[in-house]
Amino acid sequence: MARNPRRAGCVVAAAAALAAVLAAPGAPVAAADAFPVRKPHYVALGDSSAAGPLIPVQTSLPCLRSNRNWPTIAAARLGARLTDVTCSGASTKDLAGRQLVLVPPQLDALRPDTDLVTLAVGANDISLGTALPSCVRLHPRSAGLGRTCESVYTAGGRDRLAERITRTAPRITSALGQIHRRSPHAKVYVVSYGTYFRPGGCWPGEPVWPGDADYLQNTFDRLHTMLAERAAANGAGFVDLRTPSAGHGVCAAPGEKWMEGLLPGSAAAPYHPNATGMARAGATVADVIDSP
Repeated sequence: MARNPRRAGCVVAAAAALAAVLAAPGAPVAAADAFPVRKPHYVALGDSSAAGPLIPVQTSLPCLRSNRNWPTIAAARLGARLTDVTCSGASTKDLAGRQLVLVPPQLDALRPDTDLVTLAVGANDISLGTALPSCVRLHPRSAGLGRTCESVYTAGGRDRLAERITRTAPRITSALGQIHRRSPHAKVYVVSYGTYFRPGGCWPGEPVWPGDADYLQNTFDRLHTMLAERAAANGAGFVDLRTPSAGHGVCAAPGEKWMEGLLPGSAAAPYHPNATGMARAGATVADVIDSP
């Protein structure tokens, strides 16, 4: 069958026009539409500091996980596909083991093609989740009633919380090793905890005596240092939430708080980040990951 010269000419002209469009300065948008770029796969591991207990909307009742927690914020800013397995109450043992019987090991979410992993864990290994509320004192220190929280945890010349931090360090090392083995190409970041107390605390606004507020914050600072050291020694990045959250702890004014106290003024669990804190933490995490 003879070719139609006019039709052939139209085909050639159309092909030339398409080539010109793809070569034009604005072409990357059209090319990206034709060949979508794969979104990086991001897995968030950790405890309630990342999960966001009681912040609406809760997407996992066993884990008290919020859809406004900082992993969700960070994933949106990074354009990543998020697998969020953070779970309130998690310790390092829950990374490789079941939590609350029903919750699978968090490490099971990792895949060989996972691109990014964040790890926020350690406070529950040290029992800070129970130590902090145990330090609440409704009467003034001058009343002479009861012992200081610090004296309870440092009786006999031993700081039991500091000792637990030391025992937790190798567990963080082990967790990072397992992450690297399961997702060998992933960028891994250890994320710290926020600042709770300003120096001296703010009793009675937050009913923790000044010395105990300093003791608790110093313990969180020791944990922060240990996590940073473990990250550096085991091929992981580190995200510091302590520094940007200073001045936004439980003693801050309601509009400035990133962290709620014993009686939360917004939807959040006591002594946990609120929605504002999660938003700021998510932005900080994304900025660190996105930085050169």
